[in-house]
Amino acid sequence: MPKLEVVAAKPSLWRDLRLAAEEAARAEPHLGSLLNAAVLSHSDLAGALSFQIARKLGDAELAAMSVREVCQSAFAADPAIVKAAEADLQAVSERDPAIKSLLQPFLYFKGYQALQAWRVSHWLWTEGRETLAFHFQSRISELFQVDIHPAARMGSGLFLDHGTGIVIGETAVVGDEVSMLHAVTLGGTGAERGDRHPKIGRGVLLGAGAKVLGNITIGDYAKVASGSVVLKPVPAGCTVAGVPARLVNCPTDATPARTMDHTLADIVYDFVI
Repeated sequence: MPKLEVVAAKPSLWRDLRLAAEEAARAEPHLGSLLNAAVLSHSDLAGALSFQIARKLGDAELAAMSVREVCQSAFAADPAIVKAAEADLQAVSERDPAIKSLLQPFLYFKGYQALQAWRVSHWLWTEGRETLAFHFQSRISELFQVDIHPAARMGSGLFLDHGTGIVIGETAVVGDEVSMLHAVTLGGTGAERGDRHPKIGRGVLLGAGAKVLGNITIGDYAKVASGSVVLKPVPAGCTVAGVPARLVNCPTDATPARTMDHTLADIVYDFVI
């Protein structure tokens, strides 16, 4: 399996996260203990991220300390995991106008947290530790309502907005710089085995409730409108909408995943009811 291609993050990202935590601790002393444990007591993002994942996923069956040890092993074995987490955090900061600082997605956004925990489960899968990988997947699904198979392949610089209801199947591939909203499904069309899930290109925008089904390709920088059901390949740079989805605009916005532009071409609305 090819190594993860990582989108470069800003070198100041960890510094900015610490500064945000320091400011928040001064403004809200009641959260001082959490902010110190989750961010300020660590020397780098890897340490903070391992604590955060462990704090969330740890339970009676797998203690938080054990989860953290697994995360630390994954980060040490494959530094690209942390680089991807940095790129994902930067993607949220660039594409979500609601955030006030990096602290929000790091501590509270379940789309971001689910994705980072999934990256550890994927590492476990590639190491042949399938049972523990499935345990991580199960906990991620229970906690965050995000269900990504450990064998799926996900790029970096990803933005899972809101997270709730996202389902991504075993043989799905998601390219770099993709943005997807809640209730997106990358699924199959039947009970067949083998390569049966979608391949999502770079910079694609998947709107809320979009269902992309089958071993089909969504081309780079394409856009899938909210609520659409996509059963056929989508050319690069095009927009599809509807049930079943049809092409409504080619080319579309050059970088839809970055602009988060969910609008459709005027021609789509040029009809009489």
